[in-house]
Amino acid sequence: MLKRFKPGDVVVFKKYKRSTSPGPRARNIEASKRGEEYSYVVDKFWMVVNVDENGALHLETRRGKKHCVEISDPCLRKPTVWERIALRHKFPPAA
Repeated sequence: MLKRFKPGDVVVFKKYKRSTSPGPRARNIEASKRGEEYSYVVDKFWMVVNVDENGALHLETRRGKKHCVEISDPCLRKPTVWERIALRHKFPPAA
């Protein structure tokens, strides 16, 4: 079942990353075999700008970066009530 999104909705995107030093918001941190890099997950807080007919969401960050994500992407979800309240400063402002 596909989630329904409309312009102005806020979303949380689970982004997988790799680097030599994970940031403070990193979760599920795993070191590589030799410990030179780490793989981890960071939650990104974005807003829906547009929804295409073909199932693509156009998203925007707080700082104006644009992303295009399939609506069926398992890394995409609506924020919980707690996230909407406690982390409201991380979401882009409503237009």
